[in-house]
Amino acid sequence: MDLTKIMTIAGKPGLYQLYSQTKNGIVVESLIDGRKLPVFANDRVSSLQDISIFTTGEDMPLEDVLKALFTKLNGEKALDPKSDKKELITFMDDNLPEWDRERVYPSDLKKLVTWYNMLIEHKLIDLKDKDESEEGEGKEEPKIDENES
Repeated sequence: MDLTKIMTIAGKPGLYQLYSQTKNGIVVESLIDGRKLPVFANDRVSSLQDISIFTTGEDMPLEDVLKALFTKLNGEKALDPKSDKKELITFMDDNLPEWDRERVYPSDLKKLVTWYNMLIEHKLIDLKDKDESEEGEGKEEPKIDENES
């Protein structure tokens, strides 16, 4: 799963996928409605690759959180992000028990569930590691000539 090209933009709903680069910024495509829009240097943009979740131990990268949810939910969508606070907390307790209840707010949980559901809907979550997928690309099995001795 490559989250480097999936972004969130402060003040705009949903997630965006990098479409192209321009002289003054980038062009992104909304995962909600497919519209393309320019993003400039003064916009606060974060790649999902750079986001992590507070846990009781080390912070957990969002990619690992999404993979854990994907595994626990068998690739199905999560609960409705508009669920009440208690349901969201119970959902996190069941699926990611090590999350930090004091530093992760219900608004963060809503955002996490919204993003997860959106990524599932667009089939952007897989369980392959970036390293595994890069290793498989461009490398061929060595051919052995049985006639050589």
